Amino acid sequence: MTTKLLVLEDDTLLREQLARRLALQDFTVLSAASLQEAHIIIESENLIEAALLDQNITHDVTGNSGLSLITPILERFPQCRIVMHTGYGSIPAAVAATKKGALDYLTKPASLADIVKALRGDEGAHDAPALSAAPPSLERLEWEHIQRVLDNHDGNISAAARTLGIHRRTLQRRLKKRPSAVNFQHDRNSSRSQ
Repeated sequence: MTTKLLVLEDDTLLREQLARRLALQDFTVLSAASLQEAHIIIESENLIEAALLDQNITHDVTGNSGLSLITPILERFPQCRIVMHTGYGSIPAAVAATKKGALDYLTKPASLADIVKALRGDEGAHDAPALSAAPPSLERLEWEHIQRVLDNHDGNISAAARTLGIHRRTLQRRLKKRPSAVNFQHDRNSSRSQ
């Protein structure tokens, strides 16, 4: 029996690849490239059993993120298993997603096996990376602060920008310039060398 799955991903190539690969894992995939498309699917479907949501939708005009879909999905489909999938991983964002009702939080690139395990609710879906003992870089601290402010405003970029005292477009540019995996690896390596 297949599981009906909503996949929200604004990267066309990744969305199509996920849809193909997850279909081979007995998922019936409903794909959305934007929050608007996802809302249409949520309202028109009679059952969604799982959702893989991209946290940061870069072309969303409302200023909201994938986090804003968690509540409407769970209101309509309370048993839906929601997994956040993001290249913008941070502890505050993971906490925010969990508080809203997401059951797992995966950072890109996550393996297909980890995604499937998380969507099915398998024990030990993935091993969380160890937290660094070294102080994080300034870029990482800024990123995590921005994520906390976004969470306080339910992912609304315009409201978060007002709180941060910057223009909405400036905040969007900073979100696009998130600290790379190299920055996070640098934090981890710093803790090992000390």
